[in-house]
Amino acid sequence: MDHPVSRVLALLELLQDHPGLTAAELAARLDVDERTVRRYTARLADLGIPVRADRGRYGGYRLLPGYRLPPLMLTADEAASVVLGLLAGRSTGLTVGERAAGTALAKIRRVLPPALRERIDAVEQTLGLSAAPAAGPGPAAAALFTLADAARCRRRVLLVYRDREDRPSEQEFDPYGLVFHSGRWYTTGLDHRSGEERTFRLDRIVRAESRGTGFEPPADVDPVQRVVESLAGVPWTHRVEVELGMTLEEARKRLPRAVGTVTELAEGRVLLRARAQNLDGVAVLLAGLGRPFTVRTPDALRDEVRALAARLAAWSGPGEVDSPGPPVS
Repeated sequence: MDHPVSRVLALLELLQDHPGLTAAELAARLDVDERTVRRYTARLADLGIPVRADRGRYGGYRLLPGYRLPPLMLTADEAASVVLGLLAGRSTGLTVGERAAGTALAKIRRVLPPALRERIDAVEQTLGLSAAPAAGPGPAAAALFTLADAARCRRRVLLVYRDREDRPSEQEFDPYGLVFHSGRWYTTGLDHRSGEERTFRLDRIVRAESRGTGFEPPADVDPVQRVVESLAGVPWTHRVEVELGMTLEEARKRLPRAVGTVTELAEGRVLLRARAQNLDGVAVLLAGLGRPFTVRTPDALRDEVRALAARLAAWSGPGEVDSPGPPVS
């Protein structure tokens, strides 16, 4: 920050992030004297950025209330972080609207210095993400922000929703929170039309309007867990129940929350309840845990585990297998 203009811009950033700093505090952070701070504030005023100096014990410098700040000024690291976040969000679905991430990325690219823009382009062209691509367009920003504010303030909303058959419905809803799961946005809460807790996909919400009525969520509400449990109940998946030889704490550490729910049965044993489209994937998951397990249901999962054990034995080559793997019952 050797150039005076750089210090003036740094002063503007300090006033945005820490309103109320005194002249002495600003001078210390900018490594200048207090007289220079006053000169910098005058320079900001000349640029049309009004700065107010309050006197007294709790006085300090601050921007005038309601002043519309100029466009963001980002460092190279900050700009790179924003661009990479947009790239990841566009791929995984952690964004809103159909084209918002792409248009925002284009706007930021236009104002990046050429050298930094080339580096960002190199990252985009060589970046690989392990997450599955987004399943479809993201939710409308208006619905997402309305639901987020309503969940935080505990205010009821009116939802206009279209189900998987594209049938419209309207219901009053108490949102407990927002959840991003497997490339989609969800909200979970109390549906007053049915009187039951329900989970809604945000990309199917046509409109969300805040109501003045307040609500109190259950004391033990866990939106992520409720969404996982709700999605586990879709009718076209297999219902899976497996007893695992591990503690509840270990199960929660080793099993992603999206897999299903775990409850403690006894010391050193838990019950995993889940839904799965493909049982062969469940067999691989169970084998990878490296702990004994007992399949309660479905019977077809036992067959998948035995088939996996046979494939592994065959792939390992001729000879006896020292360990048959986890016992299956």
